[in-house]
Amino acid sequence: SAAVARLGGYYGQPAVTVSILDGIKAKAGKHANVVFAQGVKITEDDDWWGDEVKLADPAANRKLIAEAVETAKSADQIILTLGDTEQTSREGWAESHLGDRSSLDLVGEQQELFDALKATGKPITVVLINGRPPSIVKIATEANAIIEGWYLGEQGGNALADVLFGDINPGGKLPVTFPRNAGQLPFYYNHKPTARRGYLFDEKAPLYPFGFGMSYSTFELGAPTLSSATIAANGTVTVTVPVKNTSDRAGDETVQIYVRDKVSSVTRSVKDLKAFKRVTLAAGESKNVIFTLTPETFQMWNDKMQRVVEPGEFDIMAGPDSANLKAVTLTVTH
Repeated sequence: SAAVARLGGYYGQPAVTVSILDGIKAKAGKHANVVFAQGVKITEDDDWWGDEVKLADPAANRKLIAEAVETAKSADQIILTLGDTEQTSREGWAESHLGDRSSLDLVGEQQELFDALKATGKPITVVLINGRPPSIVKIATEANAIIEGWYLGEQGGNALADVLFGDINPGGKLPVTFPRNAGQLPFYYNHKPTARRGYLFDEKAPLYPFGFGMSYSTFELGAPTLSSATIAANGTVTVTVPVKNTSDRAGDETVQIYVRDKVSSVTRSVKDLKAFKRVTLAAGESKNVIFTLTPETFQMWNDKMQRVVEPGEFDIMAGPDSANLKAVTLTVTH
């Protein structure tokens, strides 16, 4: 995938595309010697329209893996692209044109490729190019860094090179939950309280939660404070969240506000994202991020199909993602 600009299935044909390899070469220029090996071939071809999908030959792939290991021995840093082709993540629109898979594992010999390159002892950065979250539990533990690229777009190689070389400080957040395996599906953060009991011999937490994302900066978020501990059902409340850039580099953090109705007449989810703001902080800078929550924030559909605010206690939670949250309690009166 490093040498191919993968754009996914639904795209026109741009006049110019920049692969990850070309973007890295252009960025490195004469300052570094960029060496390349294919690593593995995932499917026999990349024809999104083709009905039949055939996996590439495993024996041929293992020869490619051996070549990649030899190439990596001369490198100081490995950048490994893994994920999907246009054939392994696509719409299945007919019995003769399938697109879904029963497993979230990386297709073919990609995991073998990672394991072999990891065994060289070289620092390894994994770039995921894919149309859906894969199961990468082992890679998440062993890789030095992971960049989720999805489908990067026609200038994706240049954009990714900016991130890899530190010219751009990324600040993206996951708009989905990364499961550990297919057994956790369907997986989403705003489940009902009785869901997610988990399975024997496995963790029930996601690999990466909804809203998760790191950057070259680090941040510390304090507990949220309220302008008032009690409001009327038609009232508003201001939520203030202190944020500090604890690194020596300017960067972006996205502060997220989740709300839970502690007791309700119909079952509600354990939390719902109600507000978020992306803020830029200089190295060492602190800032208060302020949100105004209105009655709409606390509304629900009751059993009479009416949209109402039911009085009671609400957890107001703030944090950098849906799992790492600090809470304060708000009381809503009649």
